[in-house]
Amino acid sequence: MIDRSLVNHELTASTMLMERGRLKFFAKAIGETDAIYFDEAAARAAGHPDLPVPPTFLFGAELDSGGLEKLMQLLKLDLRKLLHGEQEFTYHRMAYAGDCITVRSTITDIYDKKGGALEFVVKQSRATNQRDELVAELRAVLVIRH
Repeated sequence: MIDRSLVNHELTASTMLMERGRLKFFAKAIGETDAIYFDEAAARAAGHPDLPVPPTFLFGAELDSGGLEKLMQLLKLDLRKLLHGEQEFTYHRMAYAGDCITVRSTITDIYDKKGGALEFVVKQSRATNQRDELVAELRAVLVIRH
């Protein structure tokens, strides 16, 4: 069983530079075809100051920063028993190449179902830019099979 006292535990913040090459690679990987995600001139022509961060990139960037590994260690979880249950995003402003995004996450709930055969960990995150402006709120639900 996961330690329920970890509810409201704030995880170590992750800070990530939104690097152009990485943004282009991610956009291609998710099948994005809009030129604003690949071509700086097209992005500027569309009114953006630089390449916009593609949808869902912040989730992947948090993974790249080691956030999942830290959470797994804290919860003492076996990766082989982990499922990604849900992910949702609420966007408040655009993020662009060159921005430095900090993600701060809190475990907001831990509960079980099916007599403890499945445990759920709910994590809420806030992503802010280098000006401390809220860019997005993320919510993830992890499922652990026992």
